[in-house]
Amino acid sequence: MSKMQDFFGTVKQKAAACGGFVKTKTASAVAAVGRLGKGAAKPAHPASLDKRKARSGWLFVLPFVLGIAFFYLPIIFDSIVFSMANLNIGEGGAITLEYVGFEYYEKALLKDPTFLQTLLDGIKQLVFDIPAIVIFSLFIAVVLNQKMLGRAAFRAIFFVPVIIATGLMDSINAADVLADQMGSGEGIDTGSGANASTEIVSALDIQMLFAGMKVGTGLVTYVTGLVNDIYDIINRSGVQMLIFLAGLQSISPAIYEACKIEGATAWETFWKITFPMISPMILVNAIYTIIDSFTSKSNVVMTFIASKYESNQSFATSMAWIYFIVIMLIIAIFVGIASAFIFYQRRD
Repeated sequence: MSKMQDFFGTVKQKAAACGGFVKTKTASAVAAVGRLGKGAAKPAHPASLDKRKARSGWLFVLPFVLGIAFFYLPIIFDSIVFSMANLNIGEGGAITLEYVGFEYYEKALLKDPTFLQTLLDGIKQLVFDIPAIVIFSLFIAVVLNQKMLGRAAFRAIFFVPVIIATGLMDSINAADVLADQMGSGEGIDTGSGANASTEIVSALDIQMLFAGMKVGTGLVTYVTGLVNDIYDIINRSGVQMLIFLAGLQSISPAIYEACKIEGATAWETFWKITFPMISPMILVNAIYTIIDSFTSKSNVVMTFIASKYESNQSFATSMAWIYFIVIMLIIAIFVGIASAFIFYQRRD
């Protein structure tokens, strides 16, 4: 009996030893396979390539970052200080600052009704300008993206106003009476008692057309104003048109071929394919148009702030900062709402 017990005890010991050996070898094999899997999932070369790309990107934007850090940020800081202090110019041009806190901000918001009214007028004008400019530039981009004779020439023609509106050409254009009259709401006097723009509106019978459709007078006024302001709309649509063109050309032709094979009409293709694919460009162009409209020299708020600068620089600076905060809030609200409807194509 004792021999049987010794035999079974020996068998159990050997079985336990074999089990331990199998577990050890299995664990080492699993660990080796895991290391191989990790090495296959994260190869060394793509990671190093990403790092090189990141370094190249930082080198590319380094001049801009240095300019922001050493030139732009000090100016912003000085502007904030000036908006909270009185500037006293002494003998020899010495400037001393007398800190007054948020006195000028309170004065602009609570004690100067003209500034608030002007700010509301600027925002109201912005609400009407953005849809007109974005829709017009999108329409022209879609047209110029089609295959036609002289397409490059037409693209250059629509971008010419962007060149004219910059630098030396802007000062030359400012002295151009014809351009000034076309860009104004008064139009050109033809000697018949009416200006050219109202004659265009009358020739197209826009007011009579909308009156027959039984729509409100507000829409009639808006459309009539757009027709009279077509010169300014074209001048401000060049950059947006190029961005839309770049977005349209980035859409794969295979997608349009598939739609054509499936029998989709041009209208369905635009709303189901083109419009969603360029929706990020719509957001970019809308933000660009907001900033461009708010910083334009013809903007009523900018003109009002500039008129206050000569009499009280600190007061004008505080108005400018209030204006800047309002712009940022409008952009943030617009981006927050529009981002829910933006379609981003996945490249994987």
